[in-house]
Amino acid sequence: MRQTVTERRQFSSAMRGKNLRYTGEIGNEEKQQTRVAFLLLEHFSLPAFTQALDIIVTANLLRPGLFSSRTVGLSGEEVVSDLGLVIRPDESLSASITQNTDLLIVCGGYRTELKACSELIETLKAAAERGVTLAGLWNGAWFLGAAGLLEGYRCAIHPEHRPALAEIAKLSHVTSEAYVLDRNRLTASSPNGAFNMVLEWIKGLHDKALVEGIEDILAFEESRYRRVKPTRHLSVSAPLREVVKLMEANLEEPLELEQLAVYSGRSRRQVERLFKEQLGTTPQRYYLELRITEARRLLQHTELSQLEVLVACGFVSPSHFSKCYSSFFGYRPSREKRLIK
Repeated sequence: MRQTVTERRQFSSAMRGKNLRYTGEIGNEEKQQTRVAFLLLEHFSLPAFTQALDIIVTANLLRPGLFSSRTVGLSGEEVVSDLGLVIRPDESLSASITQNTDLLIVCGGYRTELKACSELIETLKAAAERGVTLAGLWNGAWFLGAAGLLEGYRCAIHPEHRPALAEIAKLSHVTSEAYVLDRNRLTASSPNGAFNMVLEWIKGLHDKALVEGIEDILAFEESRYRRVKPTRHLSVSAPLREVVKLMEANLEEPLELEQLAVYSGRSRRQVERLFKEQLGTTPQRYYLELRITEARRLLQHTELSQLEVLVACGFVSPSHFSKCYSSFFGYRPSREKRLIK
């Protein structure tokens, strides 16, 4: 008997990032590894540092080897964070750091002393001359300003240190925003700002799917029982958002397109046009991908049986569910890895 081979289907752009980790996709093109160095100053903000690092680690989880990261200290000594955690940097500050780094992040903190040694100033200047992108966390922007590297740039710094930076960087636009990206200068004034700063930086380097995949993992990884929330980062018009919310609320018993149109106060043709123009797909395709994505999450993060999952996600039979699941992920739902303890 000839075996039927299920043709692999690609998720549409709206749902691609949420499933990037599970489809075996590695990106449209090979990119050179981006090298990131974190310069840890005494009493640096550990939350800001870990938020920034988390983005990079998660990106590598989705696409292994995309980034490399290392820590740097002013000397070979251990560095104490603001929370008292001691970290021994991978290397000490030297001129060579400018030759193998694409992004150098100066990690400061609330109690980090605003005092820059000549070696740090010269290293930052040399990095700028070589075209290294420079960043500062918490009051890290002050050190960039002290090196004269923020002239003509907008930058963010913790409000406590804003006057000090404004005093030494008079040609800079100093703000207390959560984060600011201005060309090759990245600055953040808080841990949340550090998170979004690095995420925004990656947006400029890689495709939308990678960014959405990172957001999806970090937004939902802590939950054992999940309900998909595709509108969290979905940039669509209010009318289309209303239709998507109807889909989210009706996974177990999917609505017909005519019902979606009526309940949202639109015509069928209007709904189809909204999906095509804003998401590049059809309502039916998006609805199916939404249900398949939720099915994957339930299989991974709950103890529900395969039968319970397929019913919860509106599939009419085990064979239909298995065929759809295999077409997107390349394996049957019975082979899905359970991630719960």
